[in-house]
Amino acid sequence: MRTPDLDPSFTAEARGSRFLVRGGWTVVAAAAITIAALLAACSPADVPSQSPVPSASAPATDGSAFPLTLTDDEDTSVTIPARPQRIVSLTPGTTEILFALGAGDRVLATDSASDYPAAAQALPDVAEFGTVDVEKIVGLEADLVIAGGSGYTPPEGVTKLRSLGIPVVVVYAPTVAAVSDDIELVAASVGLADEGTALADTVRGDLAALAAATEGLPKPRTFYEVDATNEIYGPAAASFLAEMVELAGGAPVTSGSGDSFEISLERLIAADPEVIVLGDAAFGTTADLVAERPGWAVMTAVREGAVRVADDKLITRPGPRLAQGLRSLILAIHPDALLP
Repeated sequence: MRTPDLDPSFTAEARGSRFLVRGGWTVVAAAAITIAALLAACSPADVPSQSPVPSASAPATDGSAFPLTLTDDEDTSVTIPARPQRIVSLTPGTTEILFALGAGDRVLATDSASDYPAAAQALPDVAEFGTVDVEKIVGLEADLVIAGGSGYTPPEGVTKLRSLGIPVVVVYAPTVAAVSDDIELVAASVGLADEGTALADTVRGDLAALAAATEGLPKPRTFYEVDATNEIYGPAAASFLAEMVELAGGAPVTSGSGDSFEISLERLIAADPEVIVLGDAAFGTTADLVAERPGWAVMTAVREGAVRVADDKLITRPGPRLAQGLRSLILAIHPDALLP
């Protein structure tokens, strides 16, 4: 199975084996990753904030807020002695956040899935899903590491780095709302709290506006295909990806399990999706190939030609481009939707 392109939240990311609900934003890692309950509301006014509150109250942009103590997404208290100048990012989502905040010139190294923006691609890789090169990070004299939770960055690697005196902030966004919260967390950790608030507010507003545009539309039964190379994988019932489908105006067809992304062909046929979105299109999956699969031709989506492609990387990467991902998913489910 390919690993979904969902960063630590799914939402992980991948290249030959991709999905974590990603990476980005990214869900499954080889089999499945447990993900928090589905978010019901999408309006910024209705979404509870989970952002940790730094212990320092001075402005974070001038370095006077340091030393800074904050709580990461694993409820670990992390003290950062001084404004970080040598940052290592271990997930593609946090890499995008750092560059969007204007801290890209302080990023020394990333993980192998960090491919955006272009400047990030030139940086050395010190990790990939499930592994981290502690020796390389130490050799870079990193003064802050931002790692992925739920196993994206191995816990033993995080522990080792901390034992060597390197502050490690672990980021894990199990819901759409938590992505904006993590933008603020990352921003605070690098001394750009004001910039983080502005960026997070923009992402919240864009997501809310897009979700509002689908409120009056039909809610077709929608299956988001993560992979069907051997077994079939789609959203778990309580997953970031299922939430994205709901926000995009679809009724998600899920595995029925809160933590497993594998769905049987029998269950999928019984659910009879009206739309199938190919999150694995970048790996060569097409509507024609789907129609040729044994048993799939009976599904409404296949019979009516509603097997469509969306930008999986944007949809499953928990970062500043998540609204672009939601837009892509909306247009896959509702091609004629009028969007802001």
